[in-house]
Amino acid sequence: MGIRARCFDAAEGPGRSIDLETDDMTSESQIPDPESPVFSWPTRVYWEDTDAGGVVYHAQYLAFMERARSEWLRAHGYGQAMLQDDHGTVFAVRAMRIDFRKPARLDDALQVSVALRECRRASAVFVQEIRRDGVLLLDAEVRVAALSAGDFRPRAIPDALFAQLKSLETSAE
Repeated sequence: MGIRARCFDAAEGPGRSIDLETDDMTSESQIPDPESPVFSWPTRVYWEDTDAGGVVYHAQYLAFMERARSEWLRAHGYGQAMLQDDHGTVFAVRAMRIDFRKPARLDDALQVSVALRECRRASAVFVQEIRRDGVLLLDAEVRVAALSAGDFRPRAIPDALFAQLKSLETSAE
């Protein structure tokens, strides 16, 4: 069983398909459905994510969640570079509540979910979970602030993105 992925190989050229061997991370597409109220991004735990005992270091969960939020935005047409370059906007974490429930370990296949709970003119609140084989390892609430890319001062979320985000709000807990 494997995942079909598109990659760039200097020898083969762009867009070549390859099969990746996986244990738990199998599905036809690893790109989650952006229309679903809960977005899930797969990630694998590597040595660099763990302490000497092979357990994920607590701060690494923040990186897993950041990547999932970035991919959620990208799936809705707003990559981080485009937001910065075309709209002069970046998002920064303002506040976070995290409940660490069980540890992830080396080589675990994880699903990192994202749901938008609330969108205001200059901030948004996401609820996120990290699961292994359906077992909840961590849940979090993350408030992000919209900032000007030039001076990092608070600013309104661009109108088109704001309208799209408002339509994606869910009552996810």
